[in-house]
Amino acid sequence: MSLENPLKKYPKPPFKEQEQPWPGLAGQMDPLPDHGEKSYKGSGRLQGRKVLITGGDSGIGRAAAIAYAREGADVAINYYPTEEPDAQEVIALIQAEGRKAVAIPGDITEEAFCQRLVAEAVQELGGLDILVSNAAYQQTHPSILDIPNEDFDRTMKTNIYAPFWIIKAALPHLQPGSVIIATTSEQATTPSEDLYDYAQTKAATTNFVRSLAKQLASKGIRVNGVAPGPIWTPLQVSGGATMEKLKSFGGATPMERPGQPAELASIYVQLASNDASYTNGSIFGAMGGSGLP
Repeated sequence: MSLENPLKKYPKPPFKEQEQPWPGLAGQMDPLPDHGEKSYKGSGRLQGRKVLITGGDSGIGRAAAIAYAREGADVAINYYPTEEPDAQEVIALIQAEGRKAVAIPGDITEEAFCQRLVAEAVQELGGLDILVSNAAYQQTHPSILDIPNEDFDRTMKTNIYAPFWIIKAALPHLQPGSVIIATTSEQATTPSEDLYDYAQTKAATTNFVRSLAKQLASKGIRVNGVAPGPIWTPLQVSGGATMEKLKSFGGATPMERPGQPAELASIYVQLASNDASYTNGSIFGAMGGSGLP
C-alpha cells in the first residue's frame, strides 16, 4: 500500500459559508464528509459482535457504524428523527456487508426513550456487547448570557443524562469482554470561549470514562473514550460553529485542516476489539497534531 501525505489527504480551509437547521444532514454539506464509505476495508476483527451507536447516522458515529459492519458486526444506530435521510444511507451500507442493520430514531433527551432504545437494540440484535455513546448537542454562543435555558438543558440531557440512562439500561446485557466507548472532545481540556456548556459536558464525559472503567473492570467490561479535534460533521454547520470559524475550520491545527470522520474509524475498531483487552480507562486523541487530552 502506498504512503499517503496526511496534509494533502482531505480538503483544507477556507470553506464556503453554509448553514443548516439543527441537527443537520451530512448529505447537504459542501464538501461532503468522508465516513469511509469507499475507503474502509474490514478484516473480520469484530465478527458476530452486536453494536449500538448513538448518533450513528452521520459524522463519527456513521464512520464507526460502517467500520464495525465491515469488521463483521451487526449494528443498531440511533439518531434524531429528522436525520432519517442520512440514517437510511448508513442502513444500506451496513446491509451491503451482509450484516444486520437496525434503525432506531428517537430523542435521547427522554429517559423513557433511552430505555426503549436499549431494549429494542438488544431484541433486534439478539444481544449487545459494544455500546458507542457518541451523540452530542453543540451550539455556539458568544457569551453565557446568550445561552437560553432550553439550550443549556438540551446540551446537558443529550451529552450527560442520555449516556447515564443508556449505560444503566445496557449494563445488565453486557457480558465480560463487552466494551463501552464514549466520544469526548479536545474541548474537555482546551475549551473554546463560545462553547461554554458543550465543553463542560465533554470534560464530564472524559471523567465518566475513567471512573466507569475502574467500576466495571471487575466485570470484564472495558470503558474507553475518543477525543477528536475539529472534525468535519453536521455538528458544525447546524449551529456548532460561527460562520467565521466555519470558513477556517481546522486551519489552526498543525495539519492545517479538519479531520474527516473516516480518520477516526480505526480507533473505534481497535478499542472494541479483543486485541485491546488491556486498554481500559483511556482517552485516545485524534486532533491533527494539537496534542492529547
